[in-house]
Amino acid sequence: MKKILDFIKAVRSEWFKIVWPTRETVINTTFMILVFSGLAALFFFIVDSILNALVNWIF
Repeated sequence: MKKILDFIKAVRSEWFKIVWPTRETVINTTFMILVFSGLAALFFFIVDSILNALVNWIF
């Protein structure tokens, strides 16, 4: 039982050490993720189109 209580105390003490991001930080990082995901999708679309045209030209 003592180990369980020690574990709960440790979890509680670590919980109060958490630093949550601000709303502005969350919005900025979300925007960056969306932009870079879009750029990655565009890059892979272009590469896929080039490879598809190359394969169609060969065969």
